[in-house]
Amino acid sequence: MQEDKFEKDLDIQLQKLKNCQSSLNFDSCYPCEKMLECVLRKEYVDAVYNSMSKGKGDGGFEF
Repeated sequence: MQEDKFEKDLDIQLQKLKNCQSSLNFDSCYPCEKMLECVLRKEYVDAVYNSMSKGKGDGGFEF
């Protein structure tokens, strides 16, 4: 099965987030003082939501 554009974006955003965490020697975002304002984290959360809803934004997730 091929990845759709939402899954591809999710993979990209996840890699960016992991790179940031790694550069700060963190295993997650929680120890980071910028977590609540973090643009990378917001983009990742948005990518997760879009991947689950396939961009429809109505909350009808596909699992």
